[in-house]
Amino acid sequence: MASTRTPTKASVRSGQQGLSREDLLGMYEAMLLARALDERMWILQRQGKAAFVVSCQGHEACQVGSAWALQRGQDVVLPYYRDLGVVLVMGMTPREVLLGLLARAEDPSSGGRQMPAHWGSRRLNIITGSSPVATQIPHAAGVALAMKYRREAGVAVAYFGDGATSKGDFHEGLNFAGIHRLPVIFVCENNGYAISVPRHKQMAIDHVADRAKGYGFPGVAVDGNDVLAVYRAMKEAVERARRGDGPTLIEAKTYRFTPHSSDDDDRTYRSREEVEAWRAKDPIVRFKTVLEEGGILTPELDQAIRARVAQQVDEATDAAERAPLPRPEDALRHVYGDGAPRVA
Repeated sequence: MASTRTPTKASVRSGQQGLSREDLLGMYEAMLLARALDERMWILQRQGKAAFVVSCQGHEACQVGSAWALQRGQDVVLPYYRDLGVVLVMGMTPREVLLGLLARAEDPSSGGRQMPAHWGSRRLNIITGSSPVATQIPHAAGVALAMKYRREAGVAVAYFGDGATSKGDFHEGLNFAGIHRLPVIFVCENNGYAISVPRHKQMAIDHVADRAKGYGFPGVAVDGNDVLAVYRAMKEAVERARRGDGPTLIEAKTYRFTPHSSDDDDRTYRSREEVEAWRAKDPIVRFKTVLEEGGILTPELDQAIRARVAQQVDEATDAAERAPLPRPEDALRHVYGDGAPRVA
């Protein structure tokens, strides 16, 4: 696991990775936006305006750090339901996210007919996941195989939680990717719980990353609350995949601050002391300290960024709430054939 470093060394390290001041501030703003949008989603759900929320709070460093190393328009991501930070970095707007949450007709993922957090965008190369856990992992291997056949420069990235690593889809996807040396990266956001089941009750090893060795490619465990450490690990994995050297499994060790979802009561399996101890390691606060002590973020600039984020979330909320609901006559659209001619 990556060790904690001093802010000065962290800023030097980021420079060596090709991150500009604008990159660092952009990563910070993306983390703040993910957190603020997530908090607004909870409010809307508690008001009875949204059916379901799966939170990214605590995962922002994993998601923003990894997605920042990808190339928009070229690479393909297959997120899981907690990956709000990933889809925002890849180009999805807060308005589009909330259109899906509120099941509006303009929802780009499904026209308001899918559960919230099942993001998809052909324009942004975001492939919609399904509700069963881990199904996106073999899909990512298939996308990467197509990229290899076509000699494309892109990489495919599958995101998932630690619970997914106990599913057959995980092992089948990694085995196939290893055999064919595919340009795919598997990112496990390990928050220590498969819903309510702790790590020691679902696997007999300490590190998910150790499983990569059995499939013939590297596994890397990284501090998932250090956005720069995650970026570095992902950048190296992307470069490896683009060279044709095959897959990488990245295990970002983190923690979710909220229950598994808005339907979960985490008090039944986690102590409040454990949750508060992890909240003290908030990845946003940690990165803010790095930027401040590195001379990159001032109080005035921080205030301006936070005001911009708040405005984005407010405007997106207003727009999504005003947007029309789906029409009843569209309920079966894209479910059955519509008789339109097919192009060979």
